[in-house]
Amino acid sequence: MSSIIHNLTEKLELKRSEIQKWMSEKREEVPIPIYGSVDIRDSGWKVAVVDSNHFPAGFNNVSKGDEVNLSSLLKSHIQRLNENCEWVHLYPESHTRNKGYVENLKTIKRLIEGAGFRCTIGSPELDGYGSLDGLTGPLLLDKVTLIDDQLSIDNKKPDFIMLNNDLTEGILPGLADNQVFPPTHMGWQRRRKSEHYECLKNYVAEIAEILEIEPWHLMTDWFVSEDKCLEKESCREMLAAEVDEFLAIIKSRYEKLGIEREPVAFIKNDRGTYGLGIMAVTSGKELLNLSNRKFKRLMYSKGGVDVENFLIQEGIPTCLKTVDNYPVEPVVYLVDGEAASWFYRINPKKSDLENLNSPSAEFVNFEQVQDKFGMHAHNWHALVAELSMLAMGAESMIQKEG
Repeated sequence: MSSIIHNLTEKLELKRSEIQKWMSEKREEVPIPIYGSVDIRDSGWKVAVVDSNHFPAGFNNVSKGDEVNLSSLLKSHIQRLNENCEWVHLYPESHTRNKGYVENLKTIKRLIEGAGFRCTIGSPELDGYGSLDGLTGPLLLDKVTLIDDQLSIDNKKPDFIMLNNDLTEGILPGLADNQVFPPTHMGWQRRRKSEHYECLKNYVAEIAEILEIEPWHLMTDWFVSEDKCLEKESCREMLAAEVDEFLAIIKSRYEKLGIEREPVAFIKNDRGTYGLGIMAVTSGKELLNLSNRKFKRLMYSKGGVDVENFLIQEGIPTCLKTVDNYPVEPVVYLVDGEAASWFYRINPKKSDLENLNSPSAEFVNFEQVQDKFGMHAHNWHALVAELSMLAMGAESMIQKEG
């Protein structure tokens, strides 16, 4: 029973043409993201997206062999949005000391140029920095000025602004332009993780019907605990009671399927956190016994933005392991809605149920492990990743209207 999804791989392949037709129709209904990335957990009984990123920051980890396809998809997407585009400006985060992030920018720039566009990089926040240090050397920045809150370089306005800043702290200067993608309404100043899963569940339900399986096998269980002032004991007790009820539901499901695992709940800020402020618990009591220091860590978010709502998410153990038995999770990078590149996050200091996104994580590309994980990478993992991009498009429509 623990390999229920893997045992259905043949059915997935038999349904491939029907799924592709369905996917094409759905992509016509929503604004597909220019790019995105997802973290996936594969337990054998469940394959699901556990985190989705609209402003991916790890392009430096994708395989060099995938860059031609990534550039081709990028070109197609940009020209569909602006058929006369010649110049793309990349608007980054201000991680001046994060060499990995700078390397990500260098890779995106290479992909944009590989698509045939001129590419400049910079932002008002980075004014005064001539370059940033990356893992393979410096990244030269372009001097950005603002004219009527619109970004310009040498008094000229780029044709297209590609945003690689998640806007956690709000809209930034120079983005008052209708040629900014991803659109600013998809930044973390407005977006919520739970809204993504709310949109995703509809697509998962439809694809599960095609595959004749329960949607539960393709999506993590979750709920939102709202307005929790965790500095107060009463709020902590309410959250603990909600967690216990949630874990009991998962335990019942496990027992029916013969899954011999203790259910775990991950508690996350409902907004983007760069993997910060995430905690796993097996009971409400465990939550109540946390020290004040750990509670403060749970309430920490990027930029010091207050945490009010928590996403409580089913923990999914990974059945993917290295030869040394280290836990592995796939990270899929998508451009124009298509799963276009994979790498794998490996963490020798974590268990198969813990959050692997920590400083001890290592990354390997698809070519290095395709003999071990290749089958999953090109069927179930690609499927749930592309469903997530559809959900992101649906989110964008809701956010724009809101």
